Amino acid sequence: MDRLEDLPARTGERPLTRRSMPHQQLTQNAPRALQEALFERARALPGVRVAPSRISVPGARAFYLDPERAQGPAEAFVFGYEFAHLHPPYDGSLHLSLPPELAERVVERGWGEFHPLVAQGVLPPTYVMVYGPRDEAELEVVWRILQASYAFARGEEVESVQAQKGDRNA
Repeated sequence: MDRLEDLPARTGERPLTRRSMPHQQLTQNAPRALQEALFERARALPGVRVAPSRISVPGARAFYLDPERAQGPAEAFVFGYEFAHLHPPYDGSLHLSLPPELAERVVERGWGEFHPLVAQGVLPPTYVMVYGPRDEAELEVVWRILQASYAFARGEEVESVQAQKGDRNA
């Protein structure tokens, strides 16, 4: 998958999720080792700092972008400079922001779903839950989606994030 337009379909059924608050993944949860692998990759992105999320459940780890790098539109951020957060180990999913067309593609291809507050008009159609990766192959796809969220927050083109793959010093 060199381009996000080539996003493969996620195999199997969608996991069960709670459609009320808090919005959580209830089944098909990511193994903790894969959650930690994703966390370590994300925290190593240039300009990212990790702190507790100010809008998610206790234990959610948020990825904040340094203000000088935060050149994306307001809807690229969840709260302040938080562009994504990883839910606690019992869940393993993420909430993040993506350009609307990419958010739609992620949902259509089975990798996530819109936050329930999007349908109510409270949140923009950029805010999605991405399901936790079940295996190494899914980890790579979810990592690419998270990189796209990072690029969106930076105000960069997100159609192709190949240049960021494996390059944590960009």
